[in-house]
Amino acid sequence: MARYKDAVCRLCRREGTKLFLKGAKCFMEKCPVEKRNFAPGQHGKDRKAKIVGYGLQLREKQKAKRMYFAQESQFRNYFEKAARAKGVTGEILLQQLERRLDSVVFRLGFAVARRQARQLVRHGHIAVNGRKVNIPSFQVNVGEEIAVRENSRKLVILEAAKEFASHQTAPTWLEIDRDNYKGRVLSLPRREDINLPVNEQLIVELYSK
Repeated sequence: MARYKDAVCRLCRREGTKLFLKGAKCFMEKCPVEKRNFAPGQHGKDRKAKIVGYGLQLREKQKAKRMYFAQESQFRNYFEKAARAKGVTGEILLQQLERRLDSVVFRLGFAVARRQARQLVRHGHIAVNGRKVNIPSFQVNVGEEIAVRENSRKLVILEAAKEFASHQTAPTWLEIDRDNYKGRVLSLPRREDINLPVNEQLIVELYSK
């Protein structure tokens, strides 16, 4: 599967807003969006065209895709599943993205960014209900316990993540035990729990054409 390996700050600059892909750096003055708030590339400063209609819908989809590091086919599958489910399609779409294992690991405070959380999962440092899971897109369900495996708890990045998370608001839909590097899903996340700069209705309109 294709994987983005370039500088993630370019993604934020392309979307013209912070996607919070670099953890603490996103809250500092040296954040590239603060210093160079224009699209990357040779002609970035010249791209002044007003985006309307399809362009707006596409940009919202790209933002959500990039925040969660999902591939295009994978993202469309999330939408199609959300469209078939009962309820508000846009909210269910975001709910599925939040329930990805790498996203839950990030929300629990085991990583400073989703990309780092994805790496923790990929390298086999995370267990779900006591069993190792190394698939970042694994969907976590209500009642399941997510924990850093015993042999991985001395990783330096975990201490840094713990310090970073202590200054963030803990999600109400998760029970978090940071001292023991574990947590549990108490309920499905609601729209107000997902504090991200995304208009999911525009994504629904894009895929519904």
